[in-house]
Amino acid sequence: MRVFADLCPAPPHWTLPWARIRDAFGWVRDMAGVPQDAVFHGEGDVEVHTRMACEALASLPQWRARPPAERVRLFTAVLMHDIAKPHCTSVDGDGRITARGHSRRGDLMARRILWEMGAPVAWREHVAALIRHHQVPFWALERPDLQQIAFRVSLLARNDDLVLLASADILGRVCPDTAELLDNVALYGEYCEEQRCLDVARAFPSDHARFWYFRRPGRDAGYAAYDDTRLTATVLSGLPGAGKDHWIAAHRPDRPVVSLDRLRAELGVSPAGDQRAVAAAAYELARGHLRAGRSFVWNATNVSRAQRDLCTGLVARYRGRVEIVALEAPPPVIRDRNRRRESPVPDAVVDRLVRRWETPDPTEAHRVDWLTSG
Repeated sequence: MRVFADLCPAPPHWTLPWARIRDAFGWVRDMAGVPQDAVFHGEGDVEVHTRMACEALASLPQWRARPPAERVRLFTAVLMHDIAKPHCTSVDGDGRITARGHSRRGDLMARRILWEMGAPVAWREHVAALIRHHQVPFWALERPDLQQIAFRVSLLARNDDLVLLASADILGRVCPDTAELLDNVALYGEYCEEQRCLDVARAFPSDHARFWYFRRPGRDAGYAAYDDTRLTATVLSGLPGAGKDHWIAAHRPDRPVVSLDRLRAELGVSPAGDQRAVAAAAYELARGHLRAGRSFVWNATNVSRAQRDLCTGLVARYRGRVEIVALEAPPPVIRDRNRRRESPVPDAVVDRLVRRWETPDPTEAHRVDWLTSG
């Protein structure tokens, strides 16, 4: 993206224009004065740490050797990696400063900000995935789910990018365990190389094998699962106004549709009201199609992975193939389309959905398509 490219350190001097960066982004200014644990962040507040991490990245030979576009993308991830700390930082009863959950919330915040800035979907999701997993390499070898995480990162971003981000994060702080953490990061890189997912997406025998690998912990990634699917469920994901109904009319006109908007109208439930009756009716309709072995479309916002997992899990239990179609449009288009709907979704509801928005990824389905309109 041009705005980040203009601010990214570049040869021959690799200078970080921090004053310009502060002027450009309110979320950077929000980091000022946000405290951190003095033991593990002796450098100071979140803004100081972020500046030092960006400077550390700019000094790394591996980063400097990357093509310019890759340097900019990784610089953006480092700049945004602690974006959620101002919203997650708290002081425990014993006086310890923590920022629990800032990686996941940072993923959500970065997605929203980059969407509002018009970032390309794949570029945005690469950055968001790095932010979500930026702490993983510190203690990776202690995690029982390490392989799944490494494979997921490889499908959304690149693990060698994650290694550089984690290295810059460590080098951009003053702490007593710098050497140990850098060793851990290096070991994570070696592990990813052994698993054939350091700088490429992990390969699977088939989309069916990949789907079930991520649904069953401990499954052999190389197992060529027999494809016994008997129908296809097309699960839509997108904010109100993203164009879901239009897409169905153009691409799945003959498929039965489980539509939550239609069910809300039939049940007299407002988009801002209690949705439990609507969800129950939707699942009952879906079960009818699944029992009959009939392919169908599931038309709902499905903006969070947890929501989609309820749908995809049900389909999987009935030996269904899952395809997720993630539809997007720029914010002004979303707002305009929503206003022109017969029953507009309240702005407060849309804003709440945006704050929870997790773009579908290849670990969730046999196939995932990212489509943008407007």
